Amino acid sequence: MGISRSSRHKRSATGAQRAHYRKKRKFELGRQPANTKLGAKRIHRVRVRGGNFKYRALRLDTGNFAWASEHTTRKTRIIGVVYNASNNELVRTNTLVKGAIIQVDATPFRQWYEAHYAQPITKKGAKAQATASSEEPTKRSNHILRKLEERRKDSKIDLLLEQQFLAGRLYACISSRPGQCGRSDGYILEGKELEFYVRKLRSGKQKHAHGA
Repeated sequence: MGISRSSRHKRSATGAQRAHYRKKRKFELGRQPANTKLGAKRIHRVRVRGGNFKYRALRLDTGNFAWASEHTTRKTRIIGVVYNASNNELVRTNTLVKGAIIQVDATPFRQWYEAHYAQPITKKGAKAQATASSEEPTKRSNHILRKLEERRKDSKIDLLLEQQFLAGRLYACISSRPGQCGRSDGYILEGKELEFYVRKLRSGKQKHAHGA
């Protein structure tokens, strides 16, 4: 039996079994789930209704992630899946789906921040830069210095984000559909949303510790 998206086999709202008045139709078909895993990029092109194409990502290891508060987007490496509200099995198997909470490499975002604000993103980096700048200071025009001073007024970042930058990994959420468009793009978690998922991850670890 093929996979069907029709609801004719379902019971009605009152519980009655519906009469079978026709067979399955081509326009009701469903396909196997993509179950996109972490790995070297592998995408299949699938011809669909109307002669259109879907891009079925079977494996992905990078994606474009937006840092909303800084209005910038960077392509970065996906490290792993850490949380999925629908199913823990998707975390264990590192399956990339829309809405999955993942960890991404922080390096492209750190490099952008340090180039944009001309200052390190963490206190640890500030100490390292202080020793480096004492050796050879970078020459900048007065115009550039004024521009950097203006930018630095808004350069404060969240404490939770700063801790993640120290570790070199950021929490992000996938907002694209890898099995449909062949991409795993999303956004960096910040603010209340980040706090919520950090709490979820901590409580999950505690449960596993008590279970063991």
